[in-house]
Amino acid sequence: MLHLVKLAVGIASVEELAHRQRTMAEGAGDGLDGTQPSGRPWLRTRMFPRRAAEIVDGGSLYRVIGGLILCRQRVVEIRPDTREDGVACALVVLAPEIVAVSPRPMRPFQGWRYLSPADAPADLAAGGGESGMLPEALRRDLAGLCLI
Repeated sequence: MLHLVKLAVGIASVEELAHRQRTMAEGAGDGLDGTQPSGRPWLRTRMFPRRAAEIVDGGSLYRVIGGLILCRQRVVEIRPDTREDGVACALVVLAPEIVAVSPRPMRPFQGWRYLSPADAPADLAAGGGESGMLPEALRRDLAGLCLI
């Protein structure tokens, strides 16, 4: 198993990410044309992960929002695709559930990075204790002070 980490560009919060994905799922077609998976959030990325089989085997996509890894979604499928301009890319299909994780700072980068399970932040529900119930803005501030 292996994970991916990717910046959520233009997203200010986990709630905004969830809203954008709901809107995307509502506007998706039936998924039969092979372009957009029906009812599931997805994203396109230029480079196809060479270790895609390891990622699909239980891995997640961790999202960096505002300089912190804040959440993850299980990766359901990774397949070759083509963007609207005809350029080849990879389509990453995600499970709809967004899981909050213990905030961890991460510097900006381009594209995506592999993330080993040992280096992945813990789910808040699984071991974050009371911090999982804190508002996102407060979690962000506390993480910035290295208090959680």
